[in-house]
Amino acid sequence: MEILRVFNNNVVLARDGAGQEVILTGRGLGFQARPGQEVDATLVARTFLPADGRDPDHLAELLAGIPPEHVQLVGRALVEAGLDARASTSPTLVIALADHLSFALKRLQMGMVIEYPVVAEVKNLYAGEYAQALALLGAINARIETPLPDAEAVALALHLVNAGFAAGDLSWTYTMTGVIQQMLSVIEGTYGLELDPSSVSVGRFVTHLRYLFVRIEQHEQLDEHTPVGQAIRSAYPRAAACAEKLASIVELRLGAALTEDEVSYLALHVARVANTAA
Repeated sequence: MEILRVFNNNVVLARDGAGQEVILTGRGLGFQARPGQEVDATLVARTFLPADGRDPDHLAELLAGIPPEHVQLVGRALVEAGLDARASTSPTLVIALADHLSFALKRLQMGMVIEYPVVAEVKNLYAGEYAQALALLGAINARIETPLPDAEAVALALHLVNAGFAAGDLSWTYTMTGVIQQMLSVIEGTYGLELDPSSVSVGRFVTHLRYLFVRIEQHEQLDEHTPVGQAIRSAYPRAAACAEKLASIVELRLGAALTEDEVSYLALHVARVANTAA
């Protein structure tokens, strides 16, 4: 592999044999190295292949600002928590988690305690990721002198959720969480119900929304103009009217107008949630 850019003694940007740009880390890997030189493979500790169109230079700069031991700690903790597959399919997840860990440890040293305002939402809407985050936090705490508080599991869970989306900015996940909560409130108001966030029906609805948000972000909304959409609207007029309200929220908060097909399938899921909760 050929070195393209040296960021510090431990991080370099290189081009592999397939012509892809990769970020390499390892102690001393960049020491006295120059662009154009061959990478010393014996010094490479970890290889990051930027995905989803992420800028390799930006990721490498971010990685260069993180202590190597924190990157290593996160990598080991992910494996111990059974999340090594997640890390391999989303290399930027390791970088994001290591960056968060570094900042969290600094806050801990300064005696700063962060209260996350979305604790209830994360526990209910992303129960799977929250459970994984608790395991990850436990694995991290087992390797550091002063353990991080339990509240950090909320932030770790949001990073795990964010890894499943095309957007790399965690603010997208915060916005998405608020939109989901708002949409559930609209359904409750429309049907006069109190939904159980931990129920299977709400879980299915949230899963549908998460895939919908991925399609929005990737500009790949359903738009087949099939008779199925009209049939759904005819069968569930109340749910269809509710789905139109939800579509307005999406357009207002995310800046994306939903297609007719997306609104129709949204109505189907609304009807399913309402019927199950009634």
